[in-house]
Amino acid sequence: MIWIMPAASVVATADVDLATARFFRVLGDANRLRILELLLEGPHTVSELATALDAPSGRVSNHLACLRWCRFVKDERQGRTVVYRIADPDVAEALVLGRRLAAGHCEHLATCGRIGPDWI
Repeated sequence: MIWIMPAASVVATADVDLATARFFRVLGDANRLRILELLLEGPHTVSELATALDAPSGRVSNHLACLRWCRFVKDERQGRTVVYRIADPDVAEALVLGRRLAAGHCEHLATCGRIGPDWI
């Protein structure tokens, strides 16, 4: 269970607000969400992820670069291969909570004209 601190105890600064918005923006791409879900199952290479997603390895690499920069994932060189894994176990909790919240609002979210139809 995720515990949310009361608003009075949270120090809201412009930096924290910006970081939080960017955190959610990283999660705002369906391909990155799927990559994270696959990595929650265990470590994977770019080619394994590309096969699972049926996506070009270059696109998967770009998503992984974003996820690595934002510290969602970490990489480890094993010889000539780079293996990616989840960097923070709290990522799993964030994904579970996000899915639970979205599941109850799928139809409504699908009709939202403010975020566009491309999220589907």
